[in-house]
Amino acid sequence: MAAKEVWVRSNRRVLALAMVAPAALAAVGVGITAAADASLTRGLGIAMIAAGSLLVLLVVSQMLRPRVAYRDGHVLFYMRPGAPIAVPVAAVEAFFLGQGPARLPGEGEQPLKATNLVARISQKHPEWEHVAVKPALGRWCESYVTMNGPWCEPLNGDVIRKLNHRLRELHAAIGVQTAAPADPPGCDGGQGCDDAPAPPTE
Repeated sequence: MAAKEVWVRSNRRVLALAMVAPAALAAVGVGITAAADASLTRGLGIAMIAAGSLLVLLVVSQMLRPRVAYRDGHVLFYMRPGAPIAVPVAAVEAFFLGQGPARLPGEGEQPLKATNLVARISQKHPEWEHVAVKPALGRWCESYVTMNGPWCEPLNGDVIRKLNHRLRELHAAIGVQTAAPADPPGCDGGQGCDDAPAPPTE
């Protein structure tokens, strides 16, 4: 198996902030355990340490997962727990930037806007038109994959140029003509997008 190419990394700054609360929980648990006289209090402290440590490990695991990668002829989209969604590179036409709601926890009644990463899937591959993904990470509908920008590394024109350059190289190697980017159609991430059945990831 070939080595995995990481194309877009996770936003480690956001994930580092998410680590503060569980780390504090574990630290409080350490303090309670050290100062406890009764076994019940000590048990509470140990439980807090275990819960905080587990949550920290989960955040660290997310830091190590890219958002988009490539391996063995497939573009890998990390948009749900478990294995990535592996799409044949020939089916991925282009990457570009989009605008949409940030979809961050606790953002209030007026959602913040964010720059998102969008991938267009060829209509020659209808099996990849709709895929079920974790809504917090993005949407996948009408052959457009929208990855919520706050969970990706900083997105800009250079990132898009590098992605499309590498995509053109891979397309040329297998004799596929790379399509020009186009604006995606409107998609509100409703039931038709998020609840669609997912094709195999292999």
